[in-house]
Amino acid sequence: MRLRHIPGCEAFVEKSLHVVREPEQYKGKWAALFGNHRPIDLEIGMGKGRFLRELSMRRRERNFLGLERYASVMMKAIQRLEREQEMLPAEERCGNLKFLCEDAGRLTEFFERGEISEIYLNFSDPWPKASHANRRLTSPRFMRLYDQILAPEGRVEFKTDNRALFDWSVEAIPQAGWKLVSLSYDLHGDPAAMDNVMTEYEEKFSSRGQKICKLIAVR
Repeated sequence: MRLRHIPGCEAFVEKSLHVVREPEQYKGKWAALFGNHRPIDLEIGMGKGRFLRELSMRRRERNFLGLERYASVMMKAIQRLEREQEMLPAEERCGNLKFLCEDAGRLTEFFERGEISEIYLNFSDPWPKASHANRRLTSPRFMRLYDQILAPEGRVEFKTDNRALFDWSVEAIPQAGWKLVSLSYDLHGDPAAMDNVMTEYEEKFSSRGQKICKLIAVR
């Protein structure tokens, strides 16, 4: 699906205090940015940010980073975060969420080994052509990048409504040297998923009766 470019989105993102500019300068120093040494979780391809906004409110004992490469999408995420924050009393607003408008292929330029505690991949682009398999965020190429930035006990969580992508990932991730510790082909029908935080896409797809798949991978 082709994204609609919003005129002025790059300038809007560049000026936002929610966006970390030149994130490579914080490599190994993210604790200084957040002002604490709490674990840092990263969502890659965060879209409009609903998942991270809710998760950062639920889990204030952690820090969160959302990576999104498209400025038009990032602009909408910033606007929604600001609207939600304005509705909250000052003492309830969270300072544990920041955004990066960057490409996931540069992850190792931004983070030292072991600096990220958990990675979330939610409803990633399936890149259906076989020739584009290397672009899938669950491909061996990206799993190698995650291995370089995750803490030893870190894990990758992946959710999608795309069964073909999920089946491919179930095979590709172990081939990259990872172990699947959790696997569900109907997340919303699983009693163990009561604390599940939904994304915008997830709410839309599940309301249509589409099953949501989820896996968790560790080294």
